[in-house]
Amino acid sequence: MVTRPAVEDGCVIGDRWGVSESETLRSYPCDDFVASPAVRAWRGVRVAAPAEAVWPWVAQVRLAPYSYDWIDNLGRRSPRELAGLQEPRVGDRFTTAGGRAVGRIVSVDPGKQLTGAILGAVVSYVLVPQEHDVTRLLFKLVMQATRWPAVGLCIGDLIMARRQLLNFKQLAERYQRQVTALG
Repeated sequence: MVTRPAVEDGCVIGDRWGVSESETLRSYPCDDFVASPAVRAWRGVRVAAPAEAVWPWVAQVRLAPYSYDWIDNLGRRSPRELAGLQEPRVGDRFTTAGGRAVGRIVSVDPGKQLTGAILGAVVSYVLVPQEHDVTRLLFKLVMQATRWPAVGLCIGDLIMARRQLLNFKQLAERYQRQVTALG
């Protein structure tokens, strides 16, 4: 985990969790939607499942936030089973929080990346297949904001996005174990 203090190069406290330096340097689809963002935050997690087992969970963010349900979903539990959704499309709702649609999908490459605009931010989930049926699930948030709100946004996002990625990891790994046991 790399966390940096607020410095002149645009980094702020809480802007990185679970990502390598090379993962912060790569291009993400959200970069195409916000020129010169004041806030940039990266998150990442290793998932012991192939990308095809991780993708349905990422795509299911359209149903619920998958972070701390008691905070951003008014106590409603995010689904723990796959709902069999159609592939996401540009223009579809991005997520649902507290029973309300929030944001819009602005870019999607099924199985590889999902990018949505939500509450003034643009976020990308990127799946990077690794060896031995492992996937790196990467997340990047970009938005315009002034310096001090940027620090608060990064810290708040760190808490919520970390929980979301860990939930996706747990659900995808459980799903993969079930598929393997049946197969």
